[in-house]
Amino acid sequence: MTTPKTEIYFATRKRASAHVYITKGQGKVRINNVPVEMIPQETAREVILGPLEITGDLRDKIDISVRVRGGGFMGQASAAATGITRALIGWTKSKKEPKEHPLPKSTREDLRKRISDFDKYLVSGDARQKEPKKFGGPGARRRKQKSYR
Repeated sequence: MTTPKTEIYFATRKRASAHVYITKGQGKVRINNVPVEMIPQETAREVILGPLEITGDLRDKIDISVRVRGGGFMGQASAAATGITRALIGWTKSKKEPKEHPLPKSTREDLRKRISDFDKYLVSGDARQKEPKKFGGPGARRRKQKSYR
């Protein structure tokens, strides 16, 4: 018996980081080895399952396992959602061995288009990143002092 190919994808949100493992399977979704239905926060569960609602009946053909660390529960949920989206898009890209892929090429292209139409920030990450400090700008010392006498 051969083990199914597993692909790993990574995403972050605030202080949370998520590793997403995607394989061909029966539609199981597990977060830190716990079924997603058992997550106590309903809002976090909805955020995590958002990208999977787009896939429709294709969700039953894959298994997703997410390992999340750091941050709060909503940061973890957002990181998991971004990772799942990246995993779905990466998993649907053309493979060297298309015979092993459970989805035909036209279905994969349609899924990729639906995900990018749904939310472009899930794919590329959050646009509200911290802006780096500008060279020559005011420093901490200058803001505190009233005069330089």
